[in-house]
Amino acid sequence: MPSEPIRNTTAHWRALDLRHHLSPFTDYKTLKGSDGGSRIITEAKGVYLTDSEGQTLLDGMAGLWCVNVGYGRPELAEAAYRQMLELPYYNTFFKTATPPAVELSEKLAQIAPEGLNRVFFGSSGSESNDTVVRLVRRYWNLKGQPEKSHFISRTHAYHGSTMASASLGGMPFMQEGFGLPLPGFHHVMPPYWLDFAQQAEGPADFGLRAARAVEEKILEIGPDKVAAFIGEPIQGAGGVIIPPETYWPEIQRICERHDVLLIADEVICGFGRTGHWFASEPFGIRPDLMTLAKGITSGYIPLSAVMVSDRVGEVLEAGEGEFAHGYTYSGHPVACAVALANIALIEREGLVEKVREETAPYLAERLESLADHPLVGQVRSFGLLGAIELVEDKASRKHFEPIGRVGTLCRDHCFANGLVMRAVRDGMVLSPPLIIETPQIDELIDKARLCLDLTAKDLDIAV
Repeated sequence: MPSEPIRNTTAHWRALDLRHHLSPFTDYKTLKGSDGGSRIITEAKGVYLTDSEGQTLLDGMAGLWCVNVGYGRPELAEAAYRQMLELPYYNTFFKTATPPAVELSEKLAQIAPEGLNRVFFGSSGSESNDTVVRLVRRYWNLKGQPEKSHFISRTHAYHGSTMASASLGGMPFMQEGFGLPLPGFHHVMPPYWLDFAQQAEGPADFGLRAARAVEEKILEIGPDKVAAFIGEPIQGAGGVIIPPETYWPEIQRICERHDVLLIADEVICGFGRTGHWFASEPFGIRPDLMTLAKGITSGYIPLSAVMVSDRVGEVLEAGEGEFAHGYTYSGHPVACAVALANIALIEREGLVEKVREETAPYLAERLESLADHPLVGQVRSFGLLGAIELVEDKASRKHFEPIGRVGTLCRDHCFANGLVMRAVRDGMVLSPPLIIETPQIDELIDKARLCLDLTAKDLDIAV
């Protein structure tokens, strides 16, 4: 009989993981059959992770798009410690509040786009997008238009994993077998030029056509029944889909024309990721509601928020009866204290400006150096969000079949060679911490090219 692995070893942790831990978005059968099980991450500092076997990985994904200020920041740990000693928890139900929740609400209103002056807190982006559904339907009920209850979103959209937020999302694999989407949720084409453009259709014309698909859906359902359109300024988990410049101004016009609320999901794009506090700014979006999470605390502790416009907030505040929705941890004082410290750190170190003026242009330039690789059909970036699209034929933009196989090959090579990049279909996406320096961007691109070469070798393609 083999001996039991020694406690606090990689083998022991992996065995416990397989026996007791149900990880999210995981094929459990494949995990149990894989060689060794899960990688165990034990430490992190700056832009680097260390696993239990001592391997260092450059985290090109900032965790899950969230560790904006990098790992190991004592300012955030100390903010949590101080708040835990003073007031570790109290709820915000029953006409009660805490100083961190109130002060964070004020700070968010100061840095958010104009007109977003009220905040509803949760613990995750999924919760905040679920909250949006309730808020929007409450708004139209108070307006005397309860029939305006339908939501329009897009293919490849990711808005969370609750029943409502997964219905808002446009990813079939998250809906099939779960009875989703729920009634009243509709999806149209995304502004994804690479896959959805017609032959010889330029980005500007395509952007208008993609936006007008929203208007066509509004007219199909009936403007008197459509409550809201929701979209990420840049679709992150859908593959870093960057819309043409013509897209968002047309979406804004359509929503205003048909009296449809416009929701900007800034869960990934917010807090400096695009070189602006929020991506709504460079795209000219004037949202009625805006969902936040991830970078609000740089992932150090769970927190999310819905920013509510004056238009919506004034109706909610004038309505009869309570808004019967909320969470045990809405406005958690420790999470709010960490968020305040995180925002102060971003301001003090000028990270928003650094991304816009220094690291985002450099990342775009270095990504472009990969465009000549035989596997690469397109590279694209905006701020510190980027994608390397892998194709079988560069001229026709033809994807490999089955979709996702080659991306997974490349992702596995990345992990084996000290780089965390994520595969979305056959796009390699990246979202490094905002503190990344230009030499580390060079390291990221050099490792990405190595992994592209190894993937090409697997496919018997000359490089």
